[in-house]
Amino acid sequence: ALGMTSTHSLWQFIRREPVLSISFVCALVSAFFVPPSAAYVDYIDLRVLCLLFCLMAVVAGLQECGLFLVLAQRLLAGERPVRLISLTLILLPFFCSMLVTNDVALITFVPFAILVLEMVGRRDLLIPIISLQTVAANLGSMATPVGNPQNLFLYAHFSLSMGDFLSLLLPLTLISLVGLAAAGLYFGGKGWISVSFPEQVRLTSPKHLALYLVLFGLCLLSVCRILPYGILTVLVIVSLLLARRQLLGQVDYMLLLTFVCFFIFSGNLGQMPAVRAGLGSLLSRSPLLCSAAASQVISNVPAAVLLSGLTKDWKGLLAGVDVGGLGTPVASLASLISMKSYLRSRQAKPLPYFLWFTAANVVGLLVLLPVAARLVH
Repeated sequence: ALGMTSTHSLWQFIRREPVLSISFVCALVSAFFVPPSAAYVDYIDLRVLCLLFCLMAVVAGLQECGLFLVLAQRLLAGERPVRLISLTLILLPFFCSMLVTNDVALITFVPFAILVLEMVGRRDLLIPIISLQTVAANLGSMATPVGNPQNLFLYAHFSLSMGDFLSLLLPLTLISLVGLAAAGLYFGGKGWISVSFPEQVRLTSPKHLALYLVLFGLCLLSVCRILPYGILTVLVIVSLLLARRQLLGQVDYMLLLTFVCFFIFSGNLGQMPAVRAGLGSLLSRSPLLCSAAASQVISNVPAAVLLSGLTKDWKGLLAGVDVGGLGTPVASLASLISMKSYLRSRQAKPLPYFLWFTAANVVGLLVLLPVAARLVH
């Protein structure tokens, strides 16, 4: 009975953390070919881990204060055209993901969209709106180094300047914005509706909110290499221990551990001549297509870590993993967040949602990949 319980618990963990489980197995298998040694420590990018930790902790505080929901309610309350409501619901995660990451944007705004659309009797718009919200969060997040984990990693790994980063990804972001706005207006529905919230969300604890905003500003300074990441990490930990220590428990430590496993896996692959030569050959042909294709299978964050040690073409790799977040449901792990939220809603329709999600992602890929190829070359 004990063995059955352990097996069940292990299976539940694997279902809850599939990417961590895969990354752990990859690291474990690679260790048989490259035995553990002191060199493993050099594989791990401590700066990326510290920045991720700080950003997740501070954004959890901003979310707890109700900052994002207050913004959303103020934008939506009142009598509005249905198309404007739909467009607002789609663009909220697009812009917010630039600062609070794509997964946090979807965790916040997909349930909010379900609440609003059910409240006004427009469940017929749930599938297109949530599908486009998912695409919006994945595309909006590529505009900044802190928008998603792969951007933060590659920005640090290749020591990019903000100018280099923006010159590549800003055009893709602007094209994405135009496309999403057009889709939102076209599929947003007709007529007018009145939106009134039974309970008005208010900002809680202004002092804490001010602290979190200051800490978030320090995170941005550290991303830009103005403030050393070690000092930032100490400031964040001490500040939260004194002000709101519960936030430290809301950090996604599984994501940090996933990064560690993939650091080890990619580091070991780099020590295997045959694997390095094979991946290097594929990357030499097209880092953009290779990284976008790899993202469809192992998701864009692991693809960025895995391929970063095998190519110096940061433009192709960065554009590939960002645009490659479109496609399959696992191409960007944030997509699974919105899918789970929708499937847990009343009268969910899995097949229509999957078809809508796939169509929106395929169109996005077909539009953005040629543009990315032109920008890269």
